[in-house]
Amino acid sequence: MSFRRVGRLTAIGVLTLVCLSCGEVYRPVVIPLSTTPPTPGGFHTVFSISANVPTYPGGAMQIDVTGDSIAGETPTSDKSKPNLGDNPTHAAVLPNNSRVFVASAGSVIPGGVDVLSSFAPAFQSTIATGLGSVTTVSLPTGSQPVFVNTTQNNFVYVANYNSNSVSAISTLTNSITNSAPVGTHPVALAETPNGLKLYVANQGGNSVSSLNVADLSPNSVNNADGSPFSGINPAWVVARHDSQKVYVLTQGDGQLVTIDVSTDTVTSSLSVGGGANFIFYDSHLNRLYVTNPITSTVYVFSDTGGANDTPVPLGTISFALASAACPAGPAACSPNSVTALPDGSRFYVASYQTAASCPDAFVGSSSACVIPSLAVFDAKSLALKTTMTLLTNPPFAANLSTGQYQTAVPPVTACMPAALYSPSTTRFRVFTAASADSSRVYVSMCDAGAIAVINTTNSNANNPGGGTPSDTLIIDLPAAFSAGPAQPNGEPPNQNPIFLLMGQ
Repeated sequence: MSFRRVGRLTAIGVLTLVCLSCGEVYRPVVIPLSTTPPTPGGFHTVFSISANVPTYPGGAMQIDVTGDSIAGETPTSDKSKPNLGDNPTHAAVLPNNSRVFVASAGSVIPGGVDVLSSFAPAFQSTIATGLGSVTTVSLPTGSQPVFVNTTQNNFVYVANYNSNSVSAISTLTNSITNSAPVGTHPVALAETPNGLKLYVANQGGNSVSSLNVADLSPNSVNNADGSPFSGINPAWVVARHDSQKVYVLTQGDGQLVTIDVSTDTVTSSLSVGGGANFIFYDSHLNRLYVTNPITSTVYVFSDTGGANDTPVPLGTISFALASAACPAGPAACSPNSVTALPDGSRFYVASYQTAASCPDAFVGSSSACVIPSLAVFDAKSLALKTTMTLLTNPPFAANLSTGQYQTAVPPVTACMPAALYSPSTTRFRVFTAASADSSRVYVSMCDAGAIAVINTTNSNANNPGGGTPSDTLIIDLPAAFSAGPAQPNGEPPNQNPIFLLMGQ
């Protein structure tokens, strides 16, 4: 066969194929990639509450545990937008996680108003949803709300420091439905999990109020001998998960007091030293952790085991300078708060040191400073596992060539705690909370204007096996900008985080 004939046959074949293809439409084929979609069970959140400069609203921030990122923030720079109000003091999440409530004692500032604000959290979605709009309930002028608490979804309760009262707010109508007088300067609340009683720590009145939730009618709280409760400066109160006991911390005389809920009678009192400021109740291990920043001590108790079903001491942990939990620095560490992982493996103590002449070169020895830190303990043995400073680069300074990192920040006057709390002061210079999935621990650092994020497991529900060692500081999330004057870098300072709480 000649080459000419072969070429002719080839051309005819190509033309035939072209003709056969006429009328066909060729479309690109999309081959779906196999991905692991997020699941509701893997979506977890933590909330931070921050204070702004006077006359400007504070802010709430929702942290996405899985993404180590900020999921939403309430408005803080534009006063015309719905906001939390001035001088936020405390917050609580409804048990069904549908709303977050924030108390703001704005009347400590001339012309300010007192409100209870709420917003719906951002929910899991393939697109950013942000927080729901803020709604507010106005409280009587001069109330100065300082604590929010509830174990139910239909009502929340607010302790009003200046009006010496407790208000019940319907979450359905966003209105005050009842109020009751209590002792002088109530600073903490605890509703029993069964929703039957509400206990109030009255700091100024050296008393504890017991109220029936149904109508806020009072019950008498007495010592075993029938005399009225007598503790100096009650500062905190928590209820046991079975609703049978309530534990009150008296800051002035340093006692952990047990009250039997059925009789409202004091059944035990254990010494924790004057100055103790906070109780963390771990319902998973049935434990009570008490911090005392004045004596640099943390006390650990079982919530039962003693006579009449009362607490028994499990251990005392020193945070004195050169102790294992506070190995170095300019002064003893001041433990401020405790959290524990829901999986029962570890607990964490947030503390800080202060120095008149800062040892951190990034701040300078001519300046005072605050050094926030976190200590990690094995829950079973109470043994210290590690300690860590809490500032990352960025946003804080570092000299990467020498491996030096900033560990301290200049003190902020508004973050300095007072001997006794009032709504014009900050209760927690540092505060800590764990995520519901036990994958993260967070520390709010008031002076630093940021929240430290600690990876506890090297993974979480939607990101298994991340490769980061457990109990490692991974990032500092900055609080929103405040309305303060610009810094040398041209940006305003961050707001000051004052409180954290676990979401879903």
